[in-house]
Amino acid sequence: MHYTTFDLSIKHSIAHLRFNRPLKYNTMSLEFWQEFPHAIKTIDQSAKARVLVISGEGKHFCAGMDLAVFTSGAIKRPKDPARANEHMRQLVLQLQSIISSVEDMRIPVLAAIQGGAIGGALDLVCACDCRYMSADAFVSIEEIRLGMAADLGTLQRLPRLIAPGLAKELAYTGRRMMSQEALLSGLVNQVFEDAQSLLKGVMALAQTIANHSPLAINGCKEMMNYGRDHDIANALKYQATWQAGMLQPEVDMMEAIMSKAQKRNPEYADLVPTDSAFNNR
Repeated sequence: MHYTTFDLSIKHSIAHLRFNRPLKYNTMSLEFWQEFPHAIKTIDQSAKARVLVISGEGKHFCAGMDLAVFTSGAIKRPKDPARANEHMRQLVLQLQSIISSVEDMRIPVLAAIQGGAIGGALDLVCACDCRYMSADAFVSIEEIRLGMAADLGTLQRLPRLIAPGLAKELAYTGRRMMSQEALLSGLVNQVFEDAQSLLKGVMALAQTIANHSPLAINGCKEMMNYGRDHDIANALKYQATWQAGMLQPEVDMMEAIMSKAQKRNPEYADLVPTDSAFNNR
């Protein structure tokens, strides 16, 4: 599929999705919402990449939802109020699902944020595994300025990433959280001097991740996300069950041990693609 709202490449087991509409501040147009889920599904199912980096061109990482999505008439609403309201609920659930698809991927997703991650872009950023910023970057819950509550995941995920009181302050005020505050709050892992060093640094981190066993990385992501959403006792039981099925010492662990003894880089098999014959008919 040819994408018009971002560029997508896979090199050295790293998928790089780069928003490419800088003159529009990389806003999330109707085309974006159609193309992005296709790209995420393709990356995840093909198993050709072991990590995904999301970045943007131009002044901003992404300025959020393109309001033309709702004002262009492309989305038709029934005249019956009850059906119109049910239709709106389904639309929001679909948009939420697209954002959540990043969190549901088998591989880690790293967000490299330059400029602003505004509104819907913050929903996406919060769904990523790790976040990094350039010194001039900021995030903001812009929806409050539009007379609405953010509805695609920020209000649910951000209070689990930073102090809940701070998350509420950002939601109530719509103010900008600049990079240094984001770093101190724990929202981002690292701040880089500028956009160029940001992308270079994040790609280096991505390569480190890609060099490890993709099965082990997948297990880390699965267990951490599960542990976040469940109590410790249940999370530990799930970890034991996961290990019972996924831990095969004679494969990846043996490769790790042998490569270290032989002073060479380990070579791990990719995850198995899930785009089976059922999807090709």
